[in-house]
Amino acid sequence: MNIEGLDYNTRREQLILPEYGREIQNMVDHALTIKDRTERRRCAETIVKIMERMFPQNRENIDYKRKLWDHLAIMSRFALDIDYPCDISDAAKITAKPQPMEYPMKKIPVKHYGSMIFDIFEKLKSMPPGAGRDELTRITANQMKRNLMQWGHGSNNDKKIADDLAYYTDGAIQLDLNSFKFQPFSERTLNDKRRKKK
Repeated sequence: MNIEGLDYNTRREQLILPEYGREIQNMVDHALTIKDRTERRRCAETIVKIMERMFPQNRENIDYKRKLWDHLAIMSRFALDIDYPCDISDAAKITAKPQPMEYPMKKIPVKHYGSMIFDIFEKLKSMPPGAGRDELTRITANQMKRNLMQWGHGSNNDKKIADDLAYYTDGAIQLDLNSFKFQPFSERTLNDKRRKKK
């Protein structure tokens, strides 16, 4: 639909720094057209003063003035030919996009336990028997139960946890279900925790 007189943002050029709005961007674009160098510098100083008034809370930050001049350079696409009152060489770093992070594609036999639990299984395999291994076994078994309940839609099978713990540690850990006590928690507890995170 094309209505005469209506100018939609979706049809306009995308803003370089949207937090300053289109009016500031228009001022910067106007400054680029000024031929006289002195007049262009005065226009840039005025724009920076307006930008400063837009975010007065930033005055407490160290080098906030330099940041404003960096932003002016960025909005002008580094084409504003003036004598800047500070070094704007770091402004290019602000606009540089970070390299995409590699997603760890670790193969694990069952996804509901997660890769960290499998790292712990490897650690448990090589740990000597003692209080440290017993404590890590207790923590791991309880986390496995939580994960199984969360991803198994309430499945609460202690024997499965004991069997998986023995299997994935190559028999190094044998959980005695007659003496081992899991921490008391229910599906309702997990749901309450999920709600609190939201």
